Amino acid sequence: MKPVNHLSRRSFIQKSSIAAGALMLGNTIAALAAGKKMGIALVGLGGYSRGQLAPALLQTKNCYLAGLVTGTPAKAEEWSKKYNIPQKNIYNYQNFDEIAKNPDIDIVYIVLPVSMHKEFTIRAAKAGKHVICEKPMALNAAECREMIAECKKAKRLLSIGYRLHFEPHTQEVMRLGQKKILGKVTKLDTGNGFTYGGDPNAWRLKKALSGGGALMDMGIYSIQGSRYTLGEEPIAVKATQEKTKPELFKEVDETIFWELKFPGGAKVTGKSSYNNNWGYLHVTTEKGNFELDPAFGYGGLDGKVNGKPMDIPNINQQAAQMDDFATCVTLNKQSRVPGEEGLKDMKVVDAIYRSLDSGKWENI
Repeated sequence: MKPVNHLSRRSFIQKSSIAAGALMLGNTIAALAAGKKMGIALVGLGGYSRGQLAPALLQTKNCYLAGLVTGTPAKAEEWSKKYNIPQKNIYNYQNFDEIAKNPDIDIVYIVLPVSMHKEFTIRAAKAGKHVICEKPMALNAAECREMIAECKKAKRLLSIGYRLHFEPHTQEVMRLGQKKILGKVTKLDTGNGFTYGGDPNAWRLKKALSGGGALMDMGIYSIQGSRYTLGEEPIAVKATQEKTKPELFKEVDETIFWELKFPGGAKVTGKSSYNNNWGYLHVTTEKGNFELDPAFGYGGLDGKVNGKPMDIPNINQQAAQMDDFATCVTLNKQSRVPGEEGLKDMKVVDAIYRSLDSGKWENI
């Protein structure tokens, strides 16, 4: 008579884990099939939430606007009526942590001044909510590392609001550059900015709240554009700046120019400004060229390859971004733009500011 072949403890655990994983996946697929949407709370009801995110959430398939966080009662009342948000799903910055008790809200989207990103990302994760944080991720790379660590500790997903990674023109640029479709990239030039004519007392012009000026707000797109086109991480940077309106930009940068060194040897230049209307990405390769112009706007992008139109339709970038993250939450899958992506950009930003101080090349 053969002895009974008992399962080892390790084998039992492995098989149990596989079974549990299969059950979880089955539940997830069932949830997706049933059309279960993730509830999103917008934290901060300023211009971007009002003009882009809230309208996009009327077009999303995998998520919806479930809650609001604002320090302005009048906004809470206005938005509650407009988007049919129940009072129990509306919070202010003081009672924000009570969101932990609200099963309607799965994800919080941080749309606050940069100085508040770290605090509310960490508070949201500790409250058991997954987080999308607007760019730039934080005041500096050190804060980014804290945010990443706390979200991992809380076992919550963290994504940064890099909507263009979900945009088809940008995805084509990634393909052309990273896969060397037209040969190796030899030169890349990109700029992003606008002529600031807003409130001289706005938080964007206060260094304590914004961390910096056009570089933080606009330049982050140019840095991103260089990185995702090449599929490489820069190793050093040298930067210069000009300031033609010191009375307006007394605390923050107005216009910055930089050169980035990448491992592949491409000549990469970039610039950001609060005093110039830029928004382009021009790429030269061994066998031709491609470009996006406009390259970063909400209203749609336009591209050419060797002078011919890309002929790619535009989409609602924010809807695609939020739908993707909602799916990631449902599947417990890392976003394509996790906190680490924000950290990489802020390491470059930190190095650019160091270069402005030193006048030299700075390692990243």
